[in-house]
Amino acid sequence: MSAAETRAGWAGVDVSLVRGLLAAQFPAWAGLPLTPVDSAGTVNAMFRLGPDMAVRLPRVPGAARDIEKEILWLPRLAPRLPVPIPVPLGRGEPGDDWPWPWSVHSWLDGDNPEPGRGPAEPLALARDLAGFVTALRRIDPEGAPDAYRCESLAARDDATRTVIRELSGVVDTEAVTAAWDAALRAPAWDGPPVWIHSDLQPGNVLLSGGRLSGVIDFGCTGLGEPAVDLIAAWYLLPAEARGTFRSAVDADDATWARARGWALSIALPELRFLRESNPRMAAIARDVVGEILADRATTG
Repeated sequence: MSAAETRAGWAGVDVSLVRGLLAAQFPAWAGLPLTPVDSAGTVNAMFRLGPDMAVRLPRVPGAARDIEKEILWLPRLAPRLPVPIPVPLGRGEPGDDWPWPWSVHSWLDGDNPEPGRGPAEPLALARDLAGFVTALRRIDPEGAPDAYRCESLAARDDATRTVIRELSGVVDTEAVTAAWDAALRAPAWDGPPVWIHSDLQPGNVLLSGGRLSGVIDFGCTGLGEPAVDLIAAWYLLPAEARGTFRSAVDADDATWARARGWALSIALPELRFLRESNPRMAAIARDVVGEILADRATTG
């Protein structure tokens, strides 16, 4: 690993590094105020640049590869969506102290949902999220890339069962296994793939006044099955708003069952692997698992 790749770790990404990259590649922006953005995200570091821009630096090679996709597709998706998404403003190149491409985007105002604190307008937020999800899936898929989560739910079976075993004593493994088995029994998606965001978690949505005001981080976006984006029901909504969301996205029983499975298959590894390195995300994941088990206890 090079010195630049080592610096790409959490401790090495700081204001001085970003300002140096800006001075070398975007000198017109180098003197603007630059502030780190607190985030529970694991693959990008973000800095607010001036009043209306954001700098994103990937922390891992996979996130670096996503930059080209975002620069190509975000301008095409933005006009077709009901809430703002970031607009690419510049593509940065690797530098002496930085190993990968990076990017400058438009800044979006709003706050991430707070774990453990319900939204001020849960039913309205449910409708907002449904509007975003359905608008995205209606966009022409011609030429679109595969989403990060484009495989079938069944393809995640071995990895998910392994994680369940490793979480013995942390979660109710019997109940979680039953919930996972129920999701796998649902008929598989047999329609064409559609556009999905693929990672509708608290760190990737913005709220203002309890309503959806923006969606960020499209590194996982692309074509997949519609149930993937329905993880928002458990990651972003309280129980009383899920029915509104489900109705608005017109999810049948099979799709809703697979959505539970997708949420489980994402949350369980987050809980397993991030408990020490990212306790905020691990806490969110624990809540998601708890909400899914509570749903099953009341609705089957």
